[in-house]
Amino acid sequence: MAQNNDPHTLGTESIGKLLLQYSIPAIIGMTVTSIYHIIDSIFIGHGVGPMAISGLAITFPFMNLVMAFCTLVAGGGAALSSISLGRKDMNGATTILGNTLMLCIINAVTFGSMAYLFLDDILLFFGASEITLPYARDFMKVILIGTPISYIMIGLNNVMRATGYPKKAMLTSMVTVLGNIILAPIFIFYFKWGIQGAATATVIAQSIGMVWVLKHFTCSQSYVHLTRNFWRVDLGIVGRIFSIGMAPFLMNLCTCAIVIVINVSLQKHGGDMAIGAYGIINRLMTVFVMTVMGLTMGLQPIIGYNFGAKNMKRVKQALRLGIISGVSITTTGFLICELFPHAVSAMFTNSGELIGMASEGIRITIMLFPFVGCQIVISNFFQSIGKAKVSIFLSLSRQLVYLLPFLLILPRQYGVTGVWASMPASDFFAFFTAVICLIIYFKKLSHSDHLKGFTEQTFH
Repeated sequence: MAQNNDPHTLGTESIGKLLLQYSIPAIIGMTVTSIYHIIDSIFIGHGVGPMAISGLAITFPFMNLVMAFCTLVAGGGAALSSISLGRKDMNGATTILGNTLMLCIINAVTFGSMAYLFLDDILLFFGASEITLPYARDFMKVILIGTPISYIMIGLNNVMRATGYPKKAMLTSMVTVLGNIILAPIFIFYFKWGIQGAATATVIAQSIGMVWVLKHFTCSQSYVHLTRNFWRVDLGIVGRIFSIGMAPFLMNLCTCAIVIVINVSLQKHGGDMAIGAYGIINRLMTVFVMTVMGLTMGLQPIIGYNFGAKNMKRVKQALRLGIISGVSITTTGFLICELFPHAVSAMFTNSGELIGMASEGIRITIMLFPFVGCQIVISNFFQSIGKAKVSIFLSLSRQLVYLLPFLLILPRQYGVTGVWASMPASDFFAFFTAVICLIIYFKKLSHSDHLKGFTEQTFH
């Protein structure tokens, strides 16, 4: 198995072939996951009602918060594993795996228990009303109980992909999503568990995925696997994992904060129905954003390995191909949503008011969506090469530097339309910020290489 999944081919195989090999499974996994969320919302919208969609939308910032503490470990653990393999450091990769598992468990228990204790207060702060609070509470109670399961599954699945098993990582997502799709309608429609049934289906399906990844890493035939001392935490490695994982952590944290502002603003200017419209828009945009994230997951081990091996030519080739692919994905989303806003909104509900509000919002929010693909790829590029500060800055720029000010200004003048317009405006500025950072980095790199070559010629 180790020979068939040798990660050292990341330094020799053609970039295009590697990107297909690593990204296609990740894209399928992420796309299937996001499609599940759409199907789940459709089940909830038709099985429980339009207010349940609004209640589900209230949980979006909470789910971002849940994912923030998960990606803090998963993102850093995966990137460090790839870099270690690029340096032929097998012991380092094994130690990173053990630390990743332990940190997933610690983060899940700590965050999950604290959030459960203050659940209602958090949901009210996130924009819940008396009508939507029961739906949001029922959903999040089950999700929070299952955080140890989801953290282990997601964290180790990222490391699985980064250590030479992209297809197995894809299967993890597909198995969990398939289980989810089978169980959700049974729990919602047959057992009449409502929105709580959807959450229960999610946790049970993730349990299957967790068993899958643990079985992989406890098998001695896996290229990197758990050892007897996996439970020992190395503070130095913990610091490095958190340093690199801080970028996706802060991105999710900022997304949480921004969605809270959006929900509160929509509640003020449009009520619960406007929040439901945003829930539909968010689900639709997430499909394409998650597809790009799948692309970057496949791109990460290619860039990380070759950066660790100091092969910058291959790093640049991978980045170029990644940007082209990312922009193509978000452009596809732009065309579908601009051309068929009513049709995609009508999938979620029979409510004419909700469909109309969501259709109008989609056409505005998606206006500059093609730029988003490029911005995501560039941000993840810096994470893949261990440039945590730049990656963190780019992750924060769209949310805090641009989107938040627009959300505080535009809705005052234009109401709900101002909320929708804030999103493409921030996409535009975040795109140019990412491109400028990339140009500066490669100019500095080129200058450094020039000086190095001059020094070697002078002294040799």
